[in-house]
Amino acid sequence: MSAHPAMEFSRIIDIRHLPPTAVEITPDESERRRLAARFSLSAIERMVATVEMIADGTTINVKGRIRAAIIQACAISGEDFPVRIDEPVDLRFVHSQAAQAAGDDEIELTADDCDEIEYEGLTFDLGEALAQTLALAIDPFAEGPDADRARAEHKLGGEASGGAFDALAALRPGSDNDGD
Repeated sequence: MSAHPAMEFSRIIDIRHLPPTAVEITPDESERRRLAARFSLSAIERMVATVEMIADGTTINVKGRIRAAIIQACAISGEDFPVRIDEPVDLRFVHSQAAQAAGDDEIELTADDCDEIEYEGLTFDLGEALAQTLALAIDPFAEGPDADRARAEHKLGGEASGGAFDALAALRPGSDNDGD
């Protein structure tokens, strides 16, 4: 984590004052608009993270879910379509001194292990971590309801064809689709 939190969605948490129960963290309209621009989305209509923060010394474990309703462009047609995201949150904020104390010890992580984020001082930015969690849940190649129509219209073929290479071959001079 940087010393200067991202301006799109920042929620600074003081480890001395962690909430005793789960909390909901929701960006306002302006924050959602800035996050949408950052992630090249048409809009983030709704985003709610429900998380519980549990201290283990200076390590803070954050578990919960992030739910969002976004509007993104179809990877094939470019037309906007709605997408729902429901993603688990499993983060571990580790104080930089504790991370340095671990030193060169090798730690083997599996895909099921939580994300570990270093912080300094007595605070960490949960908003930025949640923004990054949302970003990782967005499928950059998502196809909207008009993807098949766009494929047919532009003669892109489907899964059975050679894909992008067939589309490029159609642009080669001398092909049936070269416009000559």
